Amino acid sequence: MSRPPVDAVRVVLGPEEQAAAAAVLASGRLTQGAEVAAFEQEVADAFGAQHAVAVNSGTSALHVALLAAGIGPGDEVVVPAFTFAATANAVALTGATPVFADIDPDTFCVDPSSVAAAIGPRTAGIVPVHLFGQVAAMDGLQALATRHGLFLLEDAAQAHAAHSRGRCAGSLGDAAAFSFYATKNLTTGEGGLITFADADLARRARMLRNQGMETRYANELVGLNNRMTDVAAAIGRVQLRRLPELNARRRAVADAYRAGLAELRLPFVAEGNEHVYHQFTLRLADRDEVQRRLLARGIQTNVFYPTPVPRLPAYDVQVDLPATELACAEVLSLPMHPYLSDDDVARVIAAVREEVPR
Repeated sequence: MSRPPVDAVRVVLGPEEQAAAAAVLASGRLTQGAEVAAFEQEVADAFGAQHAVAVNSGTSALHVALLAAGIGPGDEVVVPAFTFAATANAVALTGATPVFADIDPDTFCVDPSSVAAAIGPRTAGIVPVHLFGQVAAMDGLQALATRHGLFLLEDAAQAHAAHSRGRCAGSLGDAAAFSFYATKNLTTGEGGLITFADADLARRARMLRNQGMETRYANELVGLNNRMTDVAAAIGRVQLRRLPELNARRRAVADAYRAGLAELRLPFVAEGNEHVYHQFTLRLADRDEVQRRLLARGIQTNVFYPTPVPRLPAYDVQVDLPATELACAEVLSLPMHPYLSDDDVARVIAAVREEVPR
């Protein structure tokens, strides 16, 4: 009998999450109520942030944060070319222009020297992505933001509770955007949240997510409907309590991969960083062939991301980004989630060792 495949990702919402969601449904209070307020405070406390504003997706978190900072038409915002398109999309949706920077080939996060070269007279912000679960080089990026008076927005969609030099993602810039999509380290099913250092920006974000009003029918801004539901927040509160154990299992899987695949080009962890392994990403010169062979053996893998964002049809920008181009051609993410058994991990290691050419 053939063995079941090893899933690249798996979503499990257990009895606690189900009970929390059912309690909200039974209450009849479904949107932006007590559960959302509690979730916001608990996330702010857990991630070392001053203020937190829950929204309906990670993309909304980026978009609302940029709008709250006053970024719009005529502005430019520097973003990495190697990321999910939502990072650039959120900038474009404000009317501003995303300007693409290259990545550090070791960490996959945006390279501060490339960001520096991309800053011009219209630059209003920088959006580094803490890619695959590792914090970007925030010291260098913060220095650039301070020198040029720029809004520094962390895209922390993949970095729940990742740390750099003892500080948590979400507390390192002017603001940070989190995603709680189904496959993230912490999920609400769908949802997002913004952390802020500044109370006035947080207030603007709260109005922007709620049709521009703080008081009902007293619309101060032209706003959006980006509210989080209490069902999502209730699930998120359970997931937040479980996040330390979920991340610990991800690290245990990563440690096993490192021990079993030490001769390969494994994820690099920058000094002072604590990785939370949203993905465990290898570099392979013959990536596509290896992926095909692994799938034939029941090992699911993913390629994040096969095309640089500026080369997507939505942007079609010609820019020289050699580290990004190479990463797009080489990256392969192994199965990574807290529900991998030790047997699953051993199967992945054995298959990779046999299928990657020496």
